[in-house]
Amino acid sequence: MDYRVVAHRVDAQGSVARAKAAELVLGTDLAGRPDAFNPVELLLAALAACMIKGVERVAPMLGFQFDTVEVRLQAQRQDSPPKLVGISYEIVMGSSESDARLDLMHRNILKYGTISNTLAAAVPLQGTLRRA
Repeated sequence: MDYRVVAHRVDAQGSVARAKAAELVLGTDLAGRPDAFNPVELLLAALAACMIKGVERVAPMLGFQFDTVEVRLQAQRQDSPPKLVGISYEIVMGSSESDARLDLMHRNILKYGTISNTLAAAVPLQGTLRRA
């Protein structure tokens, strides 16, 4: 598969990225901006989307019942050299499935996630899946 995104600078306060018919405001201002994702937040949002998409993909195969999914992420950054040194997550699911089935879902989310696998190869990725 091949993915494409085009981003361009709008002005000193921000940029815009486009993929297909979607548009996303990017916080590229050095001071930051509250109405846009900065680069680390975009990376975390991509990981969250990957995990939620994993639930959507795996649930029908496992006959897994759930009502809600929330992914909470936090990244730890060092300054010199600037890089992420860890990402922690918590997946919270509204589900009456057994603990063993929740664990199975968690393993499948991590095993088949393109973004989670890519990031886990580059930075420690640790977290849990729990019932809401």
